[in-house]
Amino acid sequence: MTTPVLTFFNNKGGVGKTSLIYHLAWTFAGLRKRVVVADLDPQANLTAAFLDEEKIERLWEEKASGSTIYQCVKPLTDVGDIVEPVLQNMSSDLYLLPGDVALSSYEDALSNEWPHSMGDSNLYRPMRVLSSFWQVMQMASQKIEADIILVDIGPNLGAINRSVLIATDYVAIPLGADLFSLQGLKNLGPTLKSWKSLWKKRLDNWESSAEAQNFPDFQLPEGKMQPIGYLCQQHSVRLDRPVKAYDKWVKRIPNVYRQAVLGESVDAEIKPEDDAYCLATIKHYRSLIPMAQEHRKPIFKLTSADGAIGSHANAVQDARRDFHRLAEKIANKIGMNL
Repeated sequence: MTTPVLTFFNNKGGVGKTSLIYHLAWTFAGLRKRVVVADLDPQANLTAAFLDEEKIERLWEEKASGSTIYQCVKPLTDVGDIVEPVLQNMSSDLYLLPGDVALSSYEDALSNEWPHSMGDSNLYRPMRVLSSFWQVMQMASQKIEADIILVDIGPNLGAINRSVLIATDYVAIPLGADLFSLQGLKNLGPTLKSWKSLWKKRLDNWESSAEAQNFPDFQLPEGKMQPIGYLCQQHSVRLDRPVKAYDKWVKRIPNVYRQAVLGESVDAEIKPEDDAYCLATIKHYRSLIPMAQEHRKPIFKLTSADGAIGSHANAVQDARRDFHRLAEKIANKIGMNL
């Protein structure tokens, strides 16, 4: 039995993806669901949200076996094998698989093994490398009997992200209200379909190979990459960017999502607030964000002692309600009971 993997992905950055995952992870844990958060973005921003710089520096400098995602897969670049991950326990039901800036050096190994995985022989190593992220995440899940794995990745369509998406069961797409997010969405849909199809060919090639009989216990991810919806980042009013400029792009999101991601035809204009595929509109929460970062906790855990008083206290309660609602919607989409 494997644990479902939910990846938040858009090849356009700056859409609040990392903060979203951070808060959603705490929300699920608060609902007594055991969560593994995997930081597979070489920038490691999600890791920085959970751990202070001194702790991260020790992890990266000491390079202990299994201490980060890169230290788990690094042996595959030589003659070794995947190492069991050492998780950081953030709360009773929340565990972090730390990211690592060194992960970017793994890109070459993933790129090199991609064509080799369609060969006639010697397929075990390339399939082991290409599925390594999934293997590590499932090891992490088994250690703590997780209910869900939440994954953060960088905003690109490179080999690392291809292997992460291969490991992914469900995909949620955070979006900003701008041309670049919309274009990223147009690029993302066809890319997911292509990667899913190409991985299916590799699975078929592996299953028909003689080597598959020699490794009967070797499991591989299905690469379902099932889109469950998108999330809109709420606009922030700026004098040089009228609300109308944001509305222009927001109104186009539902139809572009249907066309590019789902391959559906579009007959009428749909508003995001009326769209079944819109998981949520994520608020900015403005000054609460730096306050939460300073105290290294989610917005909805801020207290008056942290400075959350007056209107801030009300916003804390709003955030708790909003993320609880989002967690329920996501759980329903992926068939997880809360």
